[in-house]
Amino acid sequence: MAKVLVAEDEEGVREFLVEALELAGHTVTPARDGHEAKRLLGERSFELLLTDLKMPGPSGLDLLREVKASQPELEVILLTAHGTVDTAVEAMKLGAFDYLQKPIGSPAELRLVVERAVEHRALAASQERSERLREGQVRLTWGAPAMSGVVDALQKVAPTQATVLLTGESGAGKEVVARSLHEQSRRAEGPFVAVNCAALSESLLESELFGHEKGAFTGASARRRGRLELAEGGTFFLDEVAELKPELQAKLLRVLQ
Repeated sequence: MAKVLVAEDEEGVREFLVEALELAGHTVTPARDGHEAKRLLGERSFELLLTDLKMPGPSGLDLLREVKASQPELEVILLTAHGTVDTAVEAMKLGAFDYLQKPIGSPAELRLVVERAVEHRALAASQERSERLREGQVRLTWGAPAMSGVVDALQKVAPTQATVLLTGESGAGKEVVARSLHEQSRRAEGPFVAVNCAALSESLLESELFGHEKGAFTGASARRRGRLELAEGGTFFLDEVAELKPELQAKLLRVLQ
């Protein structure tokens, strides 16, 4: 669950947002206007900002710009009244994750969008860790006797298009091996997309892997490309794939075949 800052000047709406998110298990801090929200952002750490677009003090757009300049990893969801949708769409171009139009249909709609934002943040953090690993990783020690079998297997499979299963205890370096395989393959110039299956809920993992079309479900305000599509021409690394439910494993199998 996430630490959420809710900035909304209408008391009734603010209480609705706080209650709905707290019931979903999130830790929620309310702010009555833009001034209080700005102060809290400077004093505390949050994973998500849910802010009204128009309110006293700094507006939602002002907060969005400040957040993306100082805390780009913090996800932002805008709340907008009828007639300000164009502005909300512009906000998404500035880096907002999504927007919700007031009045919000139901607590379930709110929770879904928030959950998706939290999962998106987790994926982005995982991808960032993977990039840091790639930039600073220690190359496999080809001369180590214990690695000779791994090296031989990598050299055999790298030129192929085969799907590879890497097994080993946690911390054994499976992602290091996966990246080494990618760098030796004909797909080395393509993307390396890593997904930590254990870090995502079942309901959102399918959307992240396969993507969705605009309007596919409540809160799907735009088309989203899945991770599988983003990995086209490169390598797709599923970390902790055994944590997936059997039904989702079956869907993945059909794609991989």
